[in-house]
Parts: sequence; C-alpha cells; structure tokens
Amino acid sequence: MKNLIFINGTMGVGKTATSRELQKLLSNCVFLDGDWCWDMSPFIVNDETKNMVIDNISYLINNFLSCSVYENIIFCWVMHEQSIIDNVLSRLKRHDYKLYKFSLVCTEQALISRIAKDIKMGIRTEDVIDRSVSRLKNYFQMDTCKIDVSNISAKEAAEIIFKHVKHQRFGSVKEKK
Repeated sequence: MKNLIFINGTMGVGKTATSRELQKLLSNCVFLDGDWCWDMSPFIVNDETKNMVIDNISYLINNFLSCSVYENIIFCWVMHEQSIIDNVLSRLKRHDYKLYKFSLVCTEQALISRIAKDIKMGIRTEDVIDRSVSRLKNYFQMDTCKIDVSNISAKEAAEIIFKHVKHQRFGSVKEKK
C-alpha cells in the first residue's frame, strides 16, 4: 500500500527542506511542493487561482497514486485551514493508501529567526513575517501530528516523520481504504 504524506506548516517553518530530507530516506519516493503548482508572476490569490492550484495539486497527487513506480508520495504546502487539507483529500480518486498528516510548528521566535535568514538570502520578503506568525496558531488546531521544529534541523524533522511512517504510528496517522 502506498504512503501519502502531507507536511503542513506556516511560511518559513521548514516544510520544503524537511520534505527534501525525507525524500532521501524513503524508497520509490516522489515529492510535490504545492507552491510549484501556482508559481506565477504576478502572484495573484483569488477564488479562480485558489481553485486552479487545488486542481493542479489533486491532478498530480492522483497521477502519483496511480503510478506503480512510487510507493511514497510527499506533499508539502501552506494549508493554514483544515478545509484546505480536506478539499485536496476529497479530490483524490484512489483510496488505497495510508495517509500521514504532519504539521511543522515552532515558537514565534524560532519562526522569525528562520524567516529573517531567508530574507537575508533573498528568498523571502519582510512582509512574510507578520503573515506567517499570524497563521502559526492555526496549525495547533488541525487534525495532524504536530512536530515542534523550534530546535531541530530539517533532517531531524524528516527522521521523525520517517519513523512514524516506518512504524505506522501516532493517532493522526489514518489508513484510508
């Protein structure tokens, strides 16, 4: 049975870095960052583009689930509301996978420090700090397994996720049939 692994969290918390590290640990693995599904300029968020990105994500995950080559599918994205996760899952055509949902969380100070590093490297802009910090609390309310990454590296976070998947454990890990 395939493993579908959702890695969620606010901007700058380390989803992409953690996903890349996890991809190294899992065999026959494909990785999708939701940001790739609407990398546009100018970046416009409205009902039409929100629907488009969910369509794009669902299409790709469905294809990965249908492809016999992949056993492990990692999907990371900023899903700051439970309804976004539910919307993506509702569009999946196959149900013969084990679903793992993780939220990367951290302290406000750790988040600001991470984003500040990204700003220095030119990866993010200053306005991201307020938007990201304001959404941080949302992730504690979601139906996901929380991993506090305040004081650990992306590699360490990936190892935690890998152990959950390998041992099929924790309450937020649900099997879909």
